[in-house]
Amino acid sequence: METHFALLALGGLLLAGLIADQIGRRTRLPRVTLLVVFGIVAGPSGIDLVPAALSDLYEFLASIALTMVAFLLGGALTRAKLSTKGRTIFIVSLTVVLLTGTLVFAGLVALGTPVLLALLLAATATATAPATTQDAVRQIGANGPFTDTLLGIVAVDDAWGLILFSIVLVVAHSVSGSTEVTALASGLWELAGAFMVAAAVGFPAAYLTGRIQPGEPMQTEALGVVLLCAGLSLWLGVSFLLAGMVTGMIVANFAEHHARPFHEIEHVEWPFMVLFFILSGASLNLGSLNELGTVGAAYIVLRTVSRICAGWLGATWAQAPDAHRVWIGLALTPQAGVALGMALVAGGQFPDISETIMAITIGTTVVFELAGPALTQLALRKVGEAG
Repeated sequence: METHFALLALGGLLLAGLIADQIGRRTRLPRVTLLVVFGIVAGPSGIDLVPAALSDLYEFLASIALTMVAFLLGGALTRAKLSTKGRTIFIVSLTVVLLTGTLVFAGLVALGTPVLLALLLAATATATAPATTQDAVRQIGANGPFTDTLLGIVAVDDAWGLILFSIVLVVAHSVSGSTEVTALASGLWELAGAFMVAAAVGFPAAYLTGRIQPGEPMQTEALGVVLLCAGLSLWLGVSFLLAGMVTGMIVANFAEHHARPFHEIEHVEWPFMVLFFILSGASLNLGSLNELGTVGAAYIVLRTVSRICAGWLGATWAQAPDAHRVWIGLALTPQAGVALGMALVAGGQFPDISETIMAITIGTTVVFELAGPALTQLALRKVGEAG
């Protein structure tokens, strides 16, 4: 691809992000949804204006953007917030993951879905979309205890989801008659390795950053730490989301000379997020919606209902305020890249049903990525924390 065409495409995509931001400010439309729609229209499912070379950058940009999001989410998990919200975050996140997986599996099996397919789809249903949720919160200036709890849950529930997914893969191999055990080992390494990367990057960063310019890390320092964390995670084959979240948490809690750890990331995050969401939309195939069928439709309904029920149950056990119990599950409906990643792994492990898993996951991701941000913002407005 010629240089001038690449620059024109990048400039156009960033300006599209500006337009989406302005439309979102003047309406109640989530800008994430607007960007994903723009990506679908501009991508292969629409008028096919996104150059292939930019589409090839999707994984690279996604790694950077999501690691930035993970850093910021982890940075919000300070001792002060965990002392007041930690119990609720732990109980609700674990309840939502376990109950979502259980209800989706039971519902699909009851409808006649093969047990192996139902197991794998139930495991992918546990994933959320941290970038989508964070941007939905930021767009409407949400702030308060419900918002803090929501972001805390989003920061940790994908870790629970990865653990459950690894266990489900082992069970699925048993159901299919295989003795494969590498799935569990791979899942454990993805989690344990992420903590190792976080410790290797986070503790030195907690001490070293923010000393050249006293009190705050400079932009170069912040970006360097983010890229180092993402690069090490990808190289070692561990979860960069979990590594980024734990690194941000380490820095926020151990860098006492920082006033706002990594706030410089917020200044450069949006252009990466624009490209990430647009290219996410461009990577979605609308044709997959035609292949959803009964199983896909049931998956959408079951996942939505299970989120609402699990959120209410978990928040009740955690003795959260009544309003939080009603709306926390609905705020956790967005789903995106993590679910697709799980589906890719599951498809690789079970090639006979790989096409079915990917078609259903992509199709349902389109639905949840378009509707999820609006549901999150609805929940934030209902509890009175929208800015």
